[in-house]
Amino acid sequence: MSRISAIGLMSGTSYDGVDIALINTDGEEVGRVGPTGYRAYSEEERALLRRAIASAANLAARDDRPAFLAEAETLINNVHAEAVEIFLAANGMPASEIGIVGFHGQTVLHQPERSLTVQLGDGKVLAARLGIPVVYDFRAADVACGGEGAPMVPVFHRAMVRMLDRPHPIGVLNVGGVANLSFVDRDSYLAACDVGPGNALIDDFIRLRTGNAQDSDGRAAAAGHVDEGAVARVLAHPFFARPPPKSLDRNAFRIWVAEEGRLADKRTEDGAATLTAITAAAVARAVAVLPRPPASWIVAGGGTRNPTLIRMLQERLAPASVETADAVGWSADALEAQAFAYLAVRSLRGLPISFPTTTGVPRPLTGGVLANAARPVSG
Repeated sequence: MSRISAIGLMSGTSYDGVDIALINTDGEEVGRVGPTGYRAYSEEERALLRRAIASAANLAARDDRPAFLAEAETLINNVHAEAVEIFLAANGMPASEIGIVGFHGQTVLHQPERSLTVQLGDGKVLAARLGIPVVYDFRAADVACGGEGAPMVPVFHRAMVRMLDRPHPIGVLNVGGVANLSFVDRDSYLAACDVGPGNALIDDFIRLRTGNAQDSDGRAAAAGHVDEGAVARVLAHPFFARPPPKSLDRNAFRIWVAEEGRLADKRTEDGAATLTAITAAAVARAVAVLPRPPASWIVAGGGTRNPTLIRMLQERLAPASVETADAVGWSADALEAQAFAYLAVRSLRGLPISFPTTTGVPRPLTGGVLANAARPVSG
């Protein structure tokens, strides 16, 4: 199969901005990894997304777009189009050189137990504006077949791991709003699951206490004391003992963690330290439900910018090695955007993007919806 130049777009559950990445792939092997970019959301845009996520809690159908959701979807379409246009101009690339765009959109609700997952973003609008074919709505087919609809990127992680010389099994951990892992045991076994809260609850706690968007560089957590009793109470939730596949909504543990962690009674620093420890401990707890412990861990996502979290992961996952994606030559920030570029090409070619051991679907399943532009897919 010939390789396609594909752009991937990712706006995660931390909703801090849009990551953009270019790769060249045939949907099996990852060829050239190209430039990356980022378009931050303004505080006003983030506030709209927060209102949309709150509004989405009452959705009964995935296509409903009441009030803030319709406004937020227009924002998502415009910001992602703008991100691509700026990226192409900055790298001197005409749109005609891009074969496909993988457009994840913005998750505002994820409840697979209700057969419901909602990602804002209309691929038809994006394709028409950019003049580039777009694959979008990656999770719907999986959920419709009884899958968890997440995580969707393990098959890409496996392709990336093939290029590394590290002891197997390897755990690829993405710490966004939710933390998820891919378990890669060479080409013989691939499994995945969401493991627990990532940055979302830490960010929300810090914003409530200080008005800041996040615990920058993990400074508040580093200055605090971890309440190990609270960590144990939170991890007593049945979710953590369930084997993969399993997935979470961004706000799944908000009330549970607040109550069991007794956050209201804690100083800001102690609350940040305890929430950060909960994220690390949830990853360590996941080792018990994997086929065997990973010998190596690679950490990606916004959590890599929190050295306190990385230190806690190293302590709780020892004796396995723990490295950031940047340290192994990957992009910690753009890895998920690269993944959706890769998944878009797999979708174009009818290749599976989710599997029984990653999302719980009954068979390997392709997914995504193709929105054609005014020209055919090149590649």
